[in-house]
Amino acid sequence: MGKAGKALKRVLDIYGISQNKLAVIMGTGRPNVHRWVNEIRDPVADTVLEIRDALNQINPAAAEEFIKLYLGDADDDEKQA
Repeated sequence: MGKAGKALKRVLDIYGISQNKLAVIMGTGRPNVHRWVNEIRDPVADTVLEIRDALNQINPAAAEEFIKLYLGDADDDEKQA
């Protein structure tokens, strides 16, 4: 699965944000967040933006870290190629 789930899991762990809290802020069910975090299902592009917005409401630093991890570093991508 994709980078979104890995990035989300890491951010939730680092910033101590529960899956339930994120789900409530997003207005979705916790099972959806669980699927993303455990890489069962990738969020679609619009949902990635909703995740960012919800994280921003909880902790702006978490939202910034999520996007940083999700987009990755161009230098890291080149090193892996």
